[in-house]
Amino acid sequence: MNTTPYDLAVVGAGPAGMAAAIESARLGLKVVVIDEQPRPGGQIYREVGQPVLQDQQILGSDYYYGAGLVREFSTANIEVLHSATVWEIGARHLCLSADGNSRRISFARLLLATGAQERPVPFPGWTTPGVMTCGAAQIMLKSSGLAPSEPLVIVGSGPLLLLVACQLQRAGVSVAAVLDTTPTRHYAEALRELPGALRGWRYLLKGFKLLMELRSAGVKRLNGVHQLRAEAGHDGKLARVHFSHNGREQQLPCSTLLVHQGVVPNLQLTQALGAEHRWDELQQCWHPCLDSGGETSIGGVFVAGDSAGIGGALVAELQGKLAAIEIASRLRGVGKQNPGVEGRDREIRKLQQEIDQQLAIRPFLDRLYRPAEVFLRPADETLVCRCEEVTAGDIRRAAKNGCAGPNQAKAFSRAGMGPCQGRLCGLTVSQLMAEAHNTPVSEVGYYNIRSPIKPITLGELASMDTESEFVEQADA
Repeated sequence: MNTTPYDLAVVGAGPAGMAAAIESARLGLKVVVIDEQPRPGGQIYREVGQPVLQDQQILGSDYYYGAGLVREFSTANIEVLHSATVWEIGARHLCLSADGNSRRISFARLLLATGAQERPVPFPGWTTPGVMTCGAAQIMLKSSGLAPSEPLVIVGSGPLLLLVACQLQRAGVSVAAVLDTTPTRHYAEALRELPGALRGWRYLLKGFKLLMELRSAGVKRLNGVHQLRAEAGHDGKLARVHFSHNGREQQLPCSTLLVHQGVVPNLQLTQALGAEHRWDELQQCWHPCLDSGGETSIGGVFVAGDSAGIGGALVAELQGKLAAIEIASRLRGVGKQNPGVEGRDREIRKLQQEIDQQLAIRPFLDRLYRPAEVFLRPADETLVCRCEEVTAGDIRRAAKNGCAGPNQAKAFSRAGMGPCQGRLCGLTVSQLMAEAHNTPVSEVGYYNIRSPIKPITLGELASMDTESEFVEQADA
């Protein structure tokens, strides 16, 4: 068991975690990084250090930009624990499992850079074999060079929809259609954020180029699609997708249906810590409450990157650097009389200006791609909790019978008690409870996340030195 204290523990080796670790090591901190993947990069830069695809045109320059960050991270004076799962966390310690064994490490400060997860997309037939998320398709492409089977249809809303469609087309996969579920009224509502969108013109240009690429490839694209339903064939596998477009019911044959409704912050660890969160009404998700340096309501615990709020890879990298400077200055006691404080403040201001510039387009994107109501509060027959096979109707009936919120819903229906521990149903259950009680989601709340945060075996738990563990906790 390793009880060596670190100045800083970073959970996550995506752009935010890597940038924070690099900067912290440069500032003289003893840093350990814990990541679930075998190599650094996170989801956005997955396998970029050892790319599977030789043709760089497939994934594009934004992906390969991460190679430089990975190289710098790999040569920095940082201890890295790859293929490690954090299953218990506190403000000054965490427990993790790797190679079948568990261990406990302690630290002075903690930075959570766990990124984002795809928003749950409950609709009729979404658990049919052959239906998967756009993010899962990206993982296949980046990790192994594999692509989903054809005929392939992509459906949903958000920038990733176009990017994945283009990447698959470049890889030689024929995309039968892209079905955009963005409600038509959202385009008009997004116009109020036009000044910010124009400041982020580079992102708009990227989106326009992706649209033109799909058009040039002859990919069918339909806007304003709704009433989505996936249907299986006689073998139980996906056979077709039904939808409504321009008042007409339509269907397309498909073996794979890729779905996407944007991404939301991955908050499992901050929720487990009991940090304060706020409800984002526009994007219909929770954000941790942070100060200007990225510190949560729990002293010494910081968050950077998409787990703090969706901003993308470049923003995550900048936030990681900013958090590292804040952490180092607080640990080293930089004060007003310290001659280094002026340079530190100047660097922080520069980083914050860059972050603000990169985030200028976010209000436009958030308003445009706000998920449609049908995905937030699905029909009664739609499965909500895949793990325990709980439907939206089950949740509504539980609320009618006196269930007050998501945590009581566990007792009424077991929703949120499966292997994913609420990651795929938490937001939807909160939405359904709020709807049933005519109460804001912010008041209904979210699941209480308890350890183990990820499933572990009894062998992994037993591998910890319990006697030493007790002594260490008693001395803390």
